[in-house]
Amino acid sequence: MSATYGPNGAGKSTTTKIMCGILNPTSGECIINGKVPYKQRKDYVKDIGVVFGQRSQLWWDVPPDDSFYLLRDIYKIPKSNFEETREMLIEKLNIGEIVNVPTRQLSLGQRMRCEIAASLIHMPKILFLDEPTIGLDAVSKITVRKFIKELNEQYGTTVLLTTHDMQDIEALTNRIILIGKGKLLYDGALTDVRKKYSSKSNETSSIDEVIAKMYTDMKIE
Repeated sequence: MSATYGPNGAGKSTTTKIMCGILNPTSGECIINGKVPYKQRKDYVKDIGVVFGQRSQLWWDVPPDDSFYLLRDIYKIPKSNFEETREMLIEKLNIGEIVNVPTRQLSLGQRMRCEIAASLIHMPKILFLDEPTIGLDAVSKITVRKFIKELNEQYGTTVLLTTHDMQDIEALTNRIILIGKGKLLYDGALTDVRKKYSSKSNETSSIDEVIAKMYTDMKIE
């Protein structure tokens, strides 16, 4: 599981949209699972799930469960596979009590859990999460983080997470990609970042302090 971190305007969401096939890069190339996302989008999207923290893929005036069934038809998921996956997602994300409530009546935390379920209803190989915990309360964040970790460990789903929340990074990832001003600054183990940029007098510096020091040293604002 990997996390992409960077200040506002660094290019995190743009990079995610390129990897999802929504945007074409102005230069370079992007190949994922042997496919070019923006050129082979119809075949490519069958293998990915996407959650944008400030966008919704649920139909606003109907319950999330109705959206799940609509997505079943869109992805042409076999009935038996769909029902098994649906039940698993409802249980793991603790949305049984809200799955039949109109989406517009849900809180942000409730809706985000349903958004994640919708993105996984076809059990994709890769899950892109663009700031999935933004604006969530502590309980919702814990639920979402726990599920994402289980998804990666139990089902082998590749997860790429972009976030401003350092607790997301510490709780979920073992690889971190730091970008700034559209450039790759670091790609490697989170433990290595901590070792290199922690204060010599305080090797237990918080990840916030470590990242802040790294950006300061690199003169990235």
